[in-house]
Amino acid sequence: MRKTILFLILVAAMLSSCSGGKVKYRIGVSQCSADIWREKQNAELRMGAYLHDSVELMFAVAYDSDKRQIQQIDSLVNEGIDLLIVAPNQVQTISPAIDRAYDKGIPVIVFERKTSSHKYTAFISADNYEMGRVMGEYIITRLGGKGRVLEIKGLKGSSPSIERHNGFLDALKKAPDIQLVASLQGDWTEQSAYQAVTNYPGDLSHIDFVFGQNDRMAMGARKALSTLHSPLSTKYCGIDGLPGENGGIRLVRDSVLDASYIYPTHGDRLLQLALDILDGKPYEKETRLMSALVTRDNANVLLMQAEEVMRQTDYLNQLHEQADTYVQELDTQRTATWLFLALVVLLLLFIVFIYYYFIQKARLAQERTRMEREQLDFYTQVSHELRTPLTLIEGPLQQLGATQDMKQASPQAASMFDIVNRNTRQLSLLINKMLNFTKGQERMEDGQANAPLSSATLLSKEPLTLNGPLGSAALQGNERSTLNPHLLLIVDDNADIRTYLRTILQAHYQLLEAADGQEGLTLANEQVPDLIISDVMMPVMNGLQFCQHIKDNMVTSHIPVILLTARSLSKHQVEGYRSGADAYITKPFEPDLLQARIENLLRQRQQLRELWGEGQAKKEPSTLNAPLDSAALQGKERSPLKSEASYEDAFIQRFRQVVEKHMIDSDLSVEDIGSELGLSRVQLYRKVKALTGLTPVEQLRKARLTRALQLLENTDLSISEVAYQVGFTAPSYFTKCFKEEYDMLPGDVKKG
Repeated sequence: MRKTILFLILVAAMLSSCSGGKVKYRIGVSQCSADIWREKQNAELRMGAYLHDSVELMFAVAYDSDKRQIQQIDSLVNEGIDLLIVAPNQVQTISPAIDRAYDKGIPVIVFERKTSSHKYTAFISADNYEMGRVMGEYIITRLGGKGRVLEIKGLKGSSPSIERHNGFLDALKKAPDIQLVASLQGDWTEQSAYQAVTNYPGDLSHIDFVFGQNDRMAMGARKALSTLHSPLSTKYCGIDGLPGENGGIRLVRDSVLDASYIYPTHGDRLLQLALDILDGKPYEKETRLMSALVTRDNANVLLMQAEEVMRQTDYLNQLHEQADTYVQELDTQRTATWLFLALVVLLLLFIVFIYYYFIQKARLAQERTRMEREQLDFYTQVSHELRTPLTLIEGPLQQLGATQDMKQASPQAASMFDIVNRNTRQLSLLINKMLNFTKGQERMEDGQANAPLSSATLLSKEPLTLNGPLGSAALQGNERSTLNPHLLLIVDDNADIRTYLRTILQAHYQLLEAADGQEGLTLANEQVPDLIISDVMMPVMNGLQFCQHIKDNMVTSHIPVILLTARSLSKHQVEGYRSGADAYITKPFEPDLLQARIENLLRQRQQLRELWGEGQAKKEPSTLNAPLDSAALQGKERSPLKSEASYEDAFIQRFRQVVEKHMIDSDLSVEDIGSELGLSRVQLYRKVKALTGLTPVEQLRKARLTRALQLLENTDLSISEVAYQVGFTAPSYFTKCFKEEYDMLPGDVKKG
């Protein structure tokens, strides 16, 4: 039940995640202050984001604080934004924070205000110098070239304030009869202008025109001069020209201000510039926005246009909110529908599982009954059949042991006689137990008894006393000598069998020994022998399981396995071959037969090695890069009809694909190849050596030279270029290896 609940929760999470839009870009917006101009711009940015669901906007407002804006920019960068849009509070102080963002590879758009650094991606703003100049020329025209003028500047150190002041002064230079009484310092707010005018110690009683660098400061100066009884003829102008209740356009229309200058926000263009940069599209590094002077002649028309745009914007916002609501409801319904379908599917699967479970349980019960009957019949028959020949063996052995010849026999002959005599007694005891058991079982069945019959019970063995310690994994000849290059692993829980096999094989091969399948599996992975001889009935891990593990493991899958066992029925042999065994020999066996089978398997491995080492090297690159048969590579359910060459060829293909992939890397090592294949250096070395007859390093060099020959024959690359492209660090060494491999110089290929 708990698993079912977890599954439903997982399905719900996946559905909800699929239904939501995936954020592609995160854009940080750092505003230096908060006012109606910036509110309008932020609204335009959000409106532009409606058309791009993959964009997430993150706003931060510094409220005219340099320290706060620096902290906010660093915080946005640490949150992983993809692009930064910033209006610096001042020219100098904010530049270090912007530089840090730019140095981290984050594109930076500076808008409306400039920075003292050149570390930015793009700049977009209206021409503040031009605004100041135009307003100066307008005032000269309105005053007829004579009069007293007062200027209220914006935040000290901000680029709009500096540029508007410079443009204003340059315009007034053309009218020497215009007196600039003062340039008072404000900070863009109405209150700052009011305080600046109120606190000015000079004479402001006869001011003809006031230029506020924005509309709010122009209104603050108006209120302050009204308290100082300035003449009613004093005129006021500002910059921003915003629509709305207290916007500059309405103030000009109502004759509160004589003029204003539209300072465009264009949040939509700002967002489009950001997306062009992020999408790698062409863009202008410097963008100047168009603006216009607002007077009583055009104020009413401009106000009507602006109010219509605002009305349409509000309507679009409402539509967007409704669309979001509909999408959320649709997602909820979709999630509920999928959850219901998932629940129905789980219920159906549960019903099918229950039905299948009971069907299988009934079939297994029938099969178990049948197998137990067949097993009982088998052991009954075998035990009776063995009784007579065992008696004929046991008697003569006892007589032979009492003869003078046997007493004077060599130690080796005496040891062999002891093994035969001891195991004959053991076999006699086991058969007697089997006869007693089968008789008891038959009586139980006659009495309607249904106790289960266990093969482990039938095959339980009496402990044997061995002559001297042998160890569970004795290594005979740890290093492979030149005279005996082949290493064989013997896996059998019977120490006498291991001793006997060692006696007949040690003259021809180097030997490893293990007392059970688990121990043998460990030795096989560590030593990678050339051939394995294994019993079937063993503790911990039986021979069939051991053989299956050997064939399923990429490290050991190529090793031939001979099953040497007393299980002689055809179905037992079928089980052995299905587990992956290469040969199946029943006990008792002829030593010559075993040695012949070993030699034959090793000879077959040599033939396959020659096939992979020579034939595979001549394959075209398209063949080497063909998709792998994963079932063949993992050793799962290998068909008896499938050739061993094609099975092991999967590993060779994968090895060569790794070499092909990293061939250009001159630092490629055996450890790198083994890591990608999931093998240690020793395992890779022995696996490749066993399959191809070449070491991994030799295979790598051979692959590089093969590719080099192809490049020399089919391209116009120089010898040095070919050498570097196939991973050689020095053309001279490449030439030496090429000569050794093909008995000609690389230049001879070009000539041909």
